[in-house]
Amino acid sequence: MKEFADMAKRLNIKFLLKSLLLLCILFYLSSCASVLPSRVQPSGVDYVNASWYGAEFHGRQTSSGERFDMYNMTCAHKEFPFGTNLRVTNLRNNKSVIVIVNDRGPFIPGRDLDLSYAAAREIGLIGPGVSRVKIEHLGRNMRYVKRVEFAPLISVGPFTIQIGAFQEESNALHLKQGLELKYKDVFMTTAYINGKKFYRVRIGSFNDRDRAYSFARNMAEEGYSTFITKVD
Repeated sequence: MKEFADMAKRLNIKFLLKSLLLLCILFYLSSCASVLPSRVQPSGVDYVNASWYGAEFHGRQTSSGERFDMYNMTCAHKEFPFGTNLRVTNLRNNKSVIVIVNDRGPFIPGRDLDLSYAAAREIGLIGPGVSRVKIEHLGRNMRYVKRVEFAPLISVGPFTIQIGAFQEESNALHLKQGLELKYKDVFMTTAYINGKKFYRVRIGSFNDRDRAYSFARNMAEEGYSTFITKVD
């Protein structure tokens, strides 16, 4: 009986050690929430008005940071997280195409989705220009989820969130315009770095670092690059 009791005691100690190790791992993962935001994606079916864009924007930087290629199967949406996959069906002819959201837009009232030239051609949208479509959510490519970054050695606010910095003003203006479809307090500043002028797109002013992080985390979930820094 004594040997059995000793064995039970040893097993109990091993169980406690494993439990303690598991708790440590869970605590570490929760502390890394600032690095990898939670993942949220839309679902279901919607009926919206779709248009398209092409040569005028070919090669320009999209709101997700990728270069727009009019021959890729992509689209712009006002709110869906970057990386959202959609099946778009033209209700006029029942033709469908699968696209991925990598940009913000459209900016014309009454329109909800902007397809790339190639995607629009696939479903017969080039001629009409605008059509009623059905969109079905097919999940999300999670490589678009970003990490929240912090400027080094900042501990006292006010803080702001930088979404991008560009040498081309048009790229900064496009990003700002896309952000303003959903967010308030979006602004641009300029800075000279090594003699070069940069246009910086920023959002908000936060006295509290945790509030700034919480806001940045939501934006990182959408696929925006976020960099928390001090207000100039």
